[in-house]
Amino acid sequence: MDKAVSRKAAHNAHATSGGYRTPDERAAEGRLLRDNVSRRAQAGWKLPAQRRDPIELLELSNEGRIPSLVPIRFGRMSASPFAFYRGAAIVMAADLATTPTSGLRVQACGDAHLMNFGGFATPERNVIFDVNDLDETLPAPFEWDLKRLATSVVIAGQHLELAYSDTTHIATELVREYRERMHDYSSMRALDVWYDKIDLQKYRDRSGDPEVVEAARKRILERIEIERRKTVPDHLYPKLVTEEGAQPRIKDEPPLIFHPSGELAPGLESGYADAIASYRESLPEHVRILFDRFHFVDLALKVVGVGSVGTMCGVGLFMAADNDPLLLQVKEARASVLEAYAGKSLHANHGERVIAGQRIMQAASDVFLGWSRGENGRHFYIRQLRDMKMSVIIEALDAGMLRQYARMCAHALARAHARSGDAATIAGYMGSGQTFDDAITEFATEYSSQNRRDYRAFIQAIREGRIDAQTGE
Repeated sequence: MDKAVSRKAAHNAHATSGGYRTPDERAAEGRLLRDNVSRRAQAGWKLPAQRRDPIELLELSNEGRIPSLVPIRFGRMSASPFAFYRGAAIVMAADLATTPTSGLRVQACGDAHLMNFGGFATPERNVIFDVNDLDETLPAPFEWDLKRLATSVVIAGQHLELAYSDTTHIATELVREYRERMHDYSSMRALDVWYDKIDLQKYRDRSGDPEVVEAARKRILERIEIERRKTVPDHLYPKLVTEEGAQPRIKDEPPLIFHPSGELAPGLESGYADAIASYRESLPEHVRILFDRFHFVDLALKVVGVGSVGTMCGVGLFMAADNDPLLLQVKEARASVLEAYAGKSLHANHGERVIAGQRIMQAASDVFLGWSRGENGRHFYIRQLRDMKMSVIIEALDAGMLRQYARMCAHALARAHARSGDAATIAGYMGSGQTFDDAITEFATEYSSQNRRDYRAFIQAIREGRIDAQTGE
């Protein structure tokens, strides 16, 4: 038997034996995995001989979406290579599946780009920084998330017209931060890893330009204070709801916010009674007591994001009393883009899959997080709408701030992966030198060029009329 194969078999047998292994032993097992897939094997991007047409993959991802909204999705993706990358997770998932993998699986985000991280409030009303979009979450190799995140940094740097040297340096810094944080988690107690969080009010980068770090800290604190003042009754409710008529009603702003027909939303006539009851059953008992104080008033569909455009996403309005609203975001959950390559979800409902991933990866999750199934067979997950949610504006960043933000994302991703994966084994595989950092950076820079080629093909398809894109919203 080949030496590398026998080592892998021994590793797999040991990993499932249930016996205790020290962090040093697990790190050594990670180092042995390099015999199968070296760290240098993670570098670079080679176009597969039988690569699927990205346009065909994007059209495949439109199956089941609301047809009238698909042009809006493509219009948003056409804005820039960075916007295209955000909406083309299905394309990169197919490409990542052709690359060598370490075999070290974690609960993966599945779409780990810069815009899918941000700040939000915990049930205790603290503001933390974490992965905040897990629609594609599924167990998968840890490096798939890291490669997608690092590539998004390179594409963001190109979008900001930063120097090539600055962009590659930021990508390398991101990977180094992930690797060093994973080494930290490998030596921590299991409960300490699970309880760890990135508190935005206390966050300080441990390396970097002190002036940039302080500027970032000041900007974060100012943003938190602004978001704290944006309460649902006083800020969000008046923006989304009109009280003209017999009862409050979500304002229509077609094509981005509109009330669905009975054909589009079969539960309309019953007031979505079955779906709401199903959602209620998915909540913990103590949250049901709180939820039962509210009664359903209205629901409208709302176009959100880039990749989610065309799926059944909406806003549900519930009231406990006058001036006591609850706004819930309802998002359709479809099969993860990773499923064809990483294996099917263990959950029958994709809404439950998303929520299970959130609870595994996030340090804290929304108190109203739950799932349901519509009468049309679609799967959904539900959470509060914009509960102090904060996201970065890429165009507002310079090189220093992008570096700072990228390191925060890397820290959050390492923390999320350490909760489900074996931090010591992952750290052992990556090592303590720069070999792994350089390999992932090389992949990210080369794949960013592939993204640009795919974007050009996408724009050409729009011009030729192969696909319809609605721009100028």
